[in-house]
Amino acid sequence: MIKCLIVLSKTKATTAMLQKLTLFSKAHFSILLIIILGLTSCGIYTLNDVSIDYTKIKTIKVFFIENKASYVNPQLSPKLYDKLQQKVTNSTKLTKTNSDDAHYQILATVTSYSGSQTVGVSAQQATTNRLTVGVHVVLKKTLENKTEEFDVSRSADFSANLSLQQAEGQLLDELVRNLTDEIFNHIFSNW
Repeated sequence: MIKCLIVLSKTKATTAMLQKLTLFSKAHFSILLIIILGLTSCGIYTLNDVSIDYTKIKTIKVFFIENKASYVNPQLSPKLYDKLQQKVTNSTKLTKTNSDDAHYQILATVTSYSGSQTVGVSAQQATTNRLTVGVHVVLKKTLENKTEEFDVSRSADFSANLSLQQAEGQLLDELVRNLTDEIFNHIFSNW
């Protein structure tokens, strides 16, 4: 009978402790939930280091990217334009528009596109070449009546055994992805 009482009292104590722990966990969960809801409902949204005040900024227009480089790859501008549009659509809640009064307006121009010999000179012949692409970006913030301008540039190395045209086929997607990320991060992550 004494063993029964000890087991019964241990069971009651364990149950009481579990109830307190459950109440403690529920309280912490509730507080955490309130904080999360408070942060997301106030209009400032942060994801992947993207910080946009959606209570103010709602629309964006990305203009077609012009190619004014001395050597023009006809695939570069359309690919860069499409990739930037996709990145904005997939990573923000901004509404794309064709209106000239969009809150953010992105204008970009390919300013340089060149191949050069770079690394690993062997028997007076380059073993590696480099393809470099430069883009000038203008960001108009119409609500603030501000304009920001910046340049981005990306390079990719390729074998000297390949022609520039052969290397373009292999490197263009990588360069476009890297340029897109850099433009996006500069605009939306204050880089």
